[in-house]
Amino acid sequence: MLPVESLFSDVVLSYKTVFGHFRKWCKNGEWEHCWKKILKKHRLFLDLSSADLDGSHTKALRGGEAVAYQGRKKRKTTNSLYLSDRQGLPLALSNPIAGNHNDLYVIEKSSEELFSTLVESEISTDGLFVNADSGFDSKDFRSICKKWGVVPNVAFNYRNGENKDEYLLDDLLYKQRYVIERTNAWIDSFRSLVNRFDYTVSSWKSFNYIAFMIILFKKIKNNKKSR
Repeated sequence: MLPVESLFSDVVLSYKTVFGHFRKWCKNGEWEHCWKKILKKHRLFLDLSSADLDGSHTKALRGGEAVAYQGRKKRKTTNSLYLSDRQGLPLALSNPIAGNHNDLYVIEKSSEELFSTLVESEISTDGLFVNADSGFDSKDFRSICKKWGVVPNVAFNYRNGENKDEYLLDDLLYKQRYVIERTNAWIDSFRSLVNRFDYTVSSWKSFNYIAFMIILFKKIKNNKKSR
């Protein structure tokens, strides 16, 4: 499906050659690096009046790394955290974990991965409002947000038995959290992402970054047409 003739030569490339280069770039982290460069260049198209955070389970049809049985899905899945801007444009994702773990599993590490992506793309996290559901209502998550200057707008989980008087929740802002569900729907429109076929985590993450790029470029193209 690559436009080989217009980009390279008249020689038809072997799929093994294409996949070999893809895997090499996956292992080297080139797709993630490329995404951060693109995000940095086009950050003016983002709406960072607030952001939305959510976890998403992907069915792993062939097994592989970071895969385990998830009771609610009744099959083996991989779980990752996704961060989007107010428009629903994807910004970052955490390293995938096995589906038998919830969103708070290694939340410090996952949050570091999300917020560091923004900083490395020269997007400030200081004062950024982040919507998240009650599954993220924990001291660890709120602590890591404070470290990065992020303001967590997290729904309360009263089953934790903690005093919530010290925390604030903007209900009007929280109602906008549906945007992250639309982001997940956009990502699921890519066949390789609605179902995970890749055995390795590096390949699956790289396909996510490619999807991020396509979604952002479509947004930029539509904005230019409307001017």
